[in-house]
Amino acid sequence: MKSFLYYTVIALFCFVLPGALLAEDVTTLIEERARDRFGAELPDRAGFHITTPDGAPEQAVMLSAFWMNKDTGRYLANAVLEDSSVVRLEGLAIATLNVPVPLRRMLPGDRISAEDLGLVKLPLGRIGAFTVTENEDLVGMQVKRLLTQGRPVMTQSITKPVIVGRGERVSIRYDDGLLSLSAPGKALDDAHKGEEVRIVNLVSNTSLTGVAVEKGIVEILR
Repeated sequence: MKSFLYYTVIALFCFVLPGALLAEDVTTLIEERARDRFGAELPDRAGFHITTPDGAPEQAVMLSAFWMNKDTGRYLANAVLEDSSVVRLEGLAIATLNVPVPLRRMLPGDRISAEDLGLVKLPLGRIGAFTVTENEDLVGMQVKRLLTQGRPVMTQSITKPVIVGRGERVSIRYDDGLLSLSAPGKALDDAHKGEEVRIVNLVSNTSLTGVAVEKGIVEILR
């Protein structure tokens, strides 16, 4: 009796389970083929919005044929079912990407924080080469052109924040490891962090070039 049960269990694994494991969700099979069509040009974070015709099977063993227009997302496929029948599928497989957008209207000069941003899912075809697609590329930046709530941000609409403004009083610092000096000065140009800026030493009335390192602080080049 024990031997009979043992061989019965083995038979179930050999003949029942493999058949059950072969079938997969149809949308999963379509997404796999769609990703193959895009290849390396598909961003790592991209997803897909997939539609299937009314009455389409939910599962299939494989897709025996697949055609897709990457520009429109339209696809045609032949789905092989578990009973060996073949069903023609037609629908859309649109590549999408979650893109950061402002949660409020932002004016030139505003600084962008993480709390100012949300995500919207957009078709890949609507995302241009100058669209900012990563949150970290926006947080801490300064608005250069008006940003509309819920709309993607273009790279030309933002800039690094100005930490030294033209005509502003600054603290001039010099440190070569042996000698450390500081003096009051005035900036002759605007400057972002790490950018060179012309300044005037208000003590000696001489012009110098330094690097903006912090808000209102310029370090003299060695």
